[in-house]
Amino acid sequence: MPRDPNARLVYSTEGPVAHEPKAPRSTAAAPSGIRLRLDRRASGRVVTVVTGLQGSDAEVAALAKTLKTACGTGGTVKDGVLELQGDHREKVEAVLRARSLKSKRAGG
Repeated sequence: MPRDPNARLVYSTEGPVAHEPKAPRSTAAAPSGIRLRLDRRASGRVVTVVTGLQGSDAEVAALAKTLKTACGTGGTVKDGVLELQGDHREKVEAVLRARSLKSKRAGG
C-alpha cells in the first residue's frame, strides 16, 4: 500500500514510522542536573535524596551500590531517585566529584 505524501498520520498503533529518525540519547552531552537534598520521613528519620542521575538502570544501580558502600549505609533506588539512610551529602558529593560528576545541594 503506497503512502500518499500529502496525507497526514493522525494515529497509528504500528509504532514509529520507518522514515522518522530517532533522536540519539547522549548522556555525555546532557547537562548534569544531580541534586542532593535532605528529606525527613514521618517517623523523624533523615534521608539523603539524590535526583537527576543519568544513565541506564544498571549504571544507576552500580552508582547506588558505590555510594551506599562509601557512606556505610543502606538505601534504595526508586524511579531513578536514590535514597540513602541518614545525612550523607558531603560523602556523596566527594564520591560524585571523584567520578567527575557535578552535583548541587537543593533545599535549605
